Formats: sequence, structure tokens, C-alpha cells
Amino acid sequence: MEFIAQIQSLTAIAIGIIIGLGALGACLGIAIMGAKFLESAARQPELVPMLQGRMFLLAGLIDAAFIIGVAIALYLATGNPLIGEITSRLTTGG
Repeated sequence: MEFIAQIQSLTAIAIGIIIGLGALGACLGIAIMGAKFLESAARQPELVPMLQGRMFLLAGLIDAAFIIGVAIALYLATGNPLIGEITSRLTTGG
């Protein structure tokens, strides 16, 4: 049964890495995009409405990648398929 404890502990570490790096990447992506938007808006103010729509679209796409990572992490936290595989192999002896 120590295999299950090892799988749970390594899964917890993996979940932390998935969420942490995903959040870091999303924050950096949105920060860089926002800086470039403000820079381009200062250069050509007449393009702000078009650029603003594209910026919000890209912000949603950047956040979507992070939310997908969170969903995968929640799946691993609640219904870990690795534990089911190990317990089935331990009970069948194979």
C-alpha cells in the first residue's frame, strides 16, 4: 500500500507544478500583451477599438490554457487513474 501513498504524493507535487507554472505563464503572457497594447495605443490612438477587441480575445485564449491545466489537475486530484491501475494490479496479482 505504500505504492498508493507514493502515487498520491507525486500526484500532489505534479498538481502544484501544473497550477503554479500555468498561473505564472498566464500572468506573464497577459502582462506582456497588456504592455504591448498600451504601447501600440500610445503610438496610434485611432486603432484602439480594433486592438482592444483583439487584446480581449487573446486574453481569453491565454486564460483558457491555464483553466485547462487546472481542470486536468483537478481530475488528477479527485479521480486519479494511476491509483485505480495500481489497485487493480495488486488485487489480481498481475
